[in-house]
Amino acid sequence: MFYFGGVGLAFFLTLLLVSKRKKTIADIILAVWLFVISIHLLLFYLLRMKLYPQLLGVSFPFPLIHGPFLYLYTMALTNRLQFSRLALLHFIPFLAVFIYLIPFLSLPIEEKINVFKNHGAGYETFNQILKIIIIISGLLYFIASSLVLRKHRVSITDHFSNTEKVNLKWLQYLIYWIGLIWIMVIFTNDDWIYGFVVLFILFIGFFGIRQIGIFYSPELPIPLNGAEIKDRPDEMEQKNGHHADHFQLEKKKYQKSGLSIERSKILHRQLTQLMNDKKLYARSDLSLAELAEQLNTQPNHLSQVINELEAKNFYDYINTLRIEEFKRVAASADSKRFTLLALAQHCGFSSKSSFNRYFRKVTGLSPSEFIQTAPLTN
Repeated sequence: MFYFGGVGLAFFLTLLLVSKRKKTIADIILAVWLFVISIHLLLFYLLRMKLYPQLLGVSFPFPLIHGPFLYLYTMALTNRLQFSRLALLHFIPFLAVFIYLIPFLSLPIEEKINVFKNHGAGYETFNQILKIIIIISGLLYFIASSLVLRKHRVSITDHFSNTEKVNLKWLQYLIYWIGLIWIMVIFTNDDWIYGFVVLFILFIGFFGIRQIGIFYSPELPIPLNGAEIKDRPDEMEQKNGHHADHFQLEKKKYQKSGLSIERSKILHRQLTQLMNDKKLYARSDLSLAELAEQLNTQPNHLSQVINELEAKNFYDYINTLRIEEFKRVAASADSKRFTLLALAQHCGFSSKSSFNRYFRKVTGLSPSEFIQTAPLTN
């Protein structure tokens, strides 16, 4: 019943996605993927219970379909999927194996049962090759999906000062689950593998329902370069070491932007003046597009100015200003009446964890350590 329960849950989640209003491409991909998972798990359940022997062998190609679905779902969530017929090429291995199996699937039931009883007698080479292909496919799509998500996390720092809602950490956990299942494929038997598949479905159901926009429609999409990123409660994990390469790429990207050196300097002065006067960094949801509108310029021009003249991406630029504001406010004698979190939120940080992490990154100290060493002012 454990496996059959997983079948029912996967099918139920599929219905939730199908009934969702304003479905995105990512929603459609996830719905189809969950339906395929329910069919795959059902085939295993029937085989394990020795029911419907005419279906023996139908499940063999199915492991080759989950890697492509993971990759396409990741591409869709990160707004990198150009949906076309080319996307269907990812499913060629699945179709090729299925077509190859047609002669076996056409055998009388007694002959298929006999093959299974003799541990695949007559198909030993095929079984070995198929297992190798399944392992390679799973690992490649796991790596590809992880790289796509990593690029997304880097790119959003050029557009958002608070990345907690667009970092897609939920998707990272989903990718980890798939990686774990592939490890089970290599080292364990079917009972363990499909047991983890059921847990994977439970993960999608439990955590997916908690994420805004997965199983029901979000109210406010967040624009990014003309596309939409759906809200995902999360926390940013800034990685050190990628900045040098990032800014080299930015220079190449801006070579044809049309922004002159003189105009760039003027825009930078206006940006500095605006931040000093209005302290827009104190808005926790400040985005590049909104700041560009304040300066009456294009977002890509503003991004270029910040990258080239501040040597930072938008996320680092705004959060560094927030840290400087916190240091100024915390040095005031009046600050003792407030908690560190209240001061951090006053300066634009939306959560304690992101504030602590970024403060240590900039200063090398924790906020409490800084407070203890900072001289007070009136």
